[in-house]
Amino acid sequence: QVRVVESGGGSVQAGHSLRLSCVASGGRSFSNYAMGWFRQAPGKEREFVSAIDWSGGNINYADSVKGRFTISRANARNTVALEMNSLKPEDTAIYYCAADFQLTRVVTGLCDYWGRGTQVTVSS
Repeated sequence: QVRVVESGGGSVQAGHSLRLSCVASGGRSFSNYAMGWFRQAPGKEREFVSAIDWSGGNINYADSVKGRFTISRANARNTVALEMNSLKPEDTAIYYCAADFQLTRVVTGLCDYWGRGTQVTVSS
């Protein structure tokens, strides 16, 4: 069983930055997993934010965050990060980290392993 734990959420003003981190432990080696970030705003469905394959060589972003968010991973530390810049009030949501063996499953939200989420609040 893989345990996924997010951290780094908080409250910031629009235009500022936050960095989210996610640690995945248990199961197979971390480098076997593609990782992703998703978010869910109040009253809305969960949506895809970004995903990264095991090597970091294949990365996807939702159009709404392209150019503002950057995903990265450090396999030696079992971590994946989401650097969020130029934050907007519409970025307010609970952000979830997820893991799966296949990048396509991560991109489509069909991940086997999910964290409990971390709250990000952006005020105008």
